[in-house]
Amino acid sequence: MADVVVSTPSGRVRGVTTAAGSVFLGIPYAAPPTVAARFAAPTPHPVWTDIRDATGHGPAAPQKARTGFGALNMAPYFGTGQTGDPDYLRVNVWAPRDASRRPVMVFVHGGGFVSGGTRSTLYDGAAFARDGVVLVTVTYRLGLIGFLDMPGAPANRGLLDVRAALQWVRTHVDAFGGDPDNVTVFGQSAGATLVGALLATPGADAPFQRSIMQSGNGTGAFDPEQAARVTHRAGVLLGTAPTPAALESLSDDELVDVGAQLTGVDLRTARRFDPLVGLSPFSVVSDRQPADVVATGTGAQIPLLIGTNADEGNLYMAPRGELDGSSEGDARELAGRTHTDPEAAVAELRARHPEWTWGQIRSAVLGEALFGGGTRRLVDAHRSRSAAALHEYRFAWRSGALGGRLGAAHTVELPFVFDCLADPALSGSDGLLGPEAAPRSLATEMHQAWVRYATDGDPGWARGARHTFG
Repeated sequence: MADVVVSTPSGRVRGVTTAAGSVFLGIPYAAPPTVAARFAAPTPHPVWTDIRDATGHGPAAPQKARTGFGALNMAPYFGTGQTGDPDYLRVNVWAPRDASRRPVMVFVHGGGFVSGGTRSTLYDGAAFARDGVVLVTVTYRLGLIGFLDMPGAPANRGLLDVRAALQWVRTHVDAFGGDPDNVTVFGQSAGATLVGALLATPGADAPFQRSIMQSGNGTGAFDPEQAARVTHRAGVLLGTAPTPAALESLSDDELVDVGAQLTGVDLRTARRFDPLVGLSPFSVVSDRQPADVVATGTGAQIPLLIGTNADEGNLYMAPRGELDGSSEGDARELAGRTHTDPEAAVAELRARHPEWTWGQIRSAVLGEALFGGGTRRLVDAHRSRSAAALHEYRFAWRSGALGGRLGAAHTVELPFVFDCLADPALSGSDGLLGPEAAPRSLATEMHQAWVRYATDGDPGWARGARHTFG
């Protein structure tokens, strides 16, 4: 590999050339959210005069290592936790060889709004660069720092970070051979929910032309009452009402510790269930759901590719033995916390799948609450108000991990989208893809669909139709 230097509006950056093109890692897109700016809106990073090294990853946003997945190795997805370096608002860029006016894709990672990052080989953009796309991955503020709703601070700071990164792409990506007028923003899980929020608030100058939501939720925002409950609980733990000034003396480590203790706040209200079913105390905060905003026409002019996995809920159940160990009471209890008519919801699943165990029914209820229902709401809203393209997909390939119990769980589609099946961390009995070789042809099909969509808006199947992968 050889060094390569690119001049950008912020200064020169040094990356490396590879067989697929060029790679630039850890380029700042906003000023570091240090103590004074930790809860402020992002601001542009100061320009630099020397050549800035971009051959190694930047830091991740402050977060704890995620646990609770048993023998399943989720480190390639969630990371291993990190705090300490506040200069983490960075992007990674993979560019094709001799790139000029190439389509651009900007990826927003998942992790329940509390974890994840762009350092993982799971999000390596080499395959996109190989196939003619400039791929940009984005870090953003997480947890209490990024999403706690409090007086004196702008709401949804993590979302503001993503929008700032998209503005950086608009002004900088041509230096890497990308076309700033052909940008597709795509995200998975929490990242997809953020994409939905961007759709609902694009304005006339939306810094992207297409969107992809992988296992997101068009009704996953917390309303102000739900957000206030989280804020109140944070105040109890902190011993003071949360404001930027009150939290100034606390380190990122301490704030991450407090954020970790907020899980378990009851967010069910007279009007709403908890859209994250207790899995995270943070989400986008809005008095209107993205799907409801899109139903008014806002954002519906942006083409959308959207879908979910066949066994989303398995990720949260199979590693803990709950697919095998769940009872009828467990399934009905979860339905009662997530459906307005829980009896009908369970009866429908039993009629459609009489062979299912109660664990499978419980998993389906969970997947519907987290991703399926909100995805359908957004699909219906977009279709009702827009002449722009709408493409749906369903990912149905089932991983053999955990003795075949993982199936087409949440996150399993990612190695196929990024065409990175060869990553050894994803294989084996504890890997996301399981011990058997994953189908190379499926990775080619799915990855190329994303590339085609970013290029001209056509993933390879008809508008309005739903395509099944696997």
